[in-house]
Amino acid sequence: MTTWIVGDIHGCATELCKLIEQLTLGDGDQLVSCGDLFHRGPDPAGVMDALRSANALFILGNHERAVLRRMALAPLSGDASDRPPLREDFPPIEPEDLAGDGGRPCHVEESRRRDILVFLQGHSGYYLRNTDINGAGLTRDGRPWRVVHAGIDPRKPIEKNSPFELTRTRRLDCRGKPWWFERYEGKELILFGHSSSRLPIAHRSKRHLLSLGIDTACVYGGALTAYSPELDQFVRIPAERDYTRRVLAA
Repeated sequence: MTTWIVGDIHGCATELCKLIEQLTLGDGDQLVSCGDLFHRGPDPAGVMDALRSANALFILGNHERAVLRRMALAPLSGDASDRPPLREDFPPIEPEDLAGDGGRPCHVEESRRRDILVFLQGHSGYYLRNTDINGAGLTRDGRPWRVVHAGIDPRKPIEKNSPFELTRTRRLDCRGKPWWFERYEGKELILFGHSSSRLPIAHRSKRHLLSLGIDTACVYGGALTAYSPELDQFVRIPAERDYTRRVLAA
């Protein structure tokens, strides 16, 4: 089995479909999204359809958490053990009901807004360990790994991190404001998104890869990146354009 972890998609359905095609997923392979699926980009519903077709797993990013919190459907604990029951019936859903963190819009036609809310409830919590994924292996150098959306506070066990920390952490609130991964020295490889960069953010210690950021800024004109911890390989699809810039009519 090969597991592929994909960075922040942000509504870039065209690039996601190209990525899935290039991965040529086998029956035992698994695609996992590290969150921030829909907001900012052009085709949230297309992202949902592509992830469903690929039988992908996904964890919650800060934007998905914002939507589910608004609907009282977000787990309150970091391990998501208090997941609310599935809800399928909703009153008329307005565009602002699907807004992400900071009010980021999620442009979904009215007939598909309920689908988005039902789909989001199928999340895998705020993190996934390799042991949570049937058939997933260790890294190429024999270590366990875990996927989070943003990061962790490495001064405490991952299981003690709050949903806010798991979906929002970039820098630590301590002297020098270091990036969280600069202080992480754990045994697990941590794969994360949220902090966009044109190239993956790799932090190593004693030749071991300790953390890897794979949000390569697709929605900003970068690329959509997937990484396999078992193979230690990347697949990268360049963005068609910067979707955050307005396209002016000729």
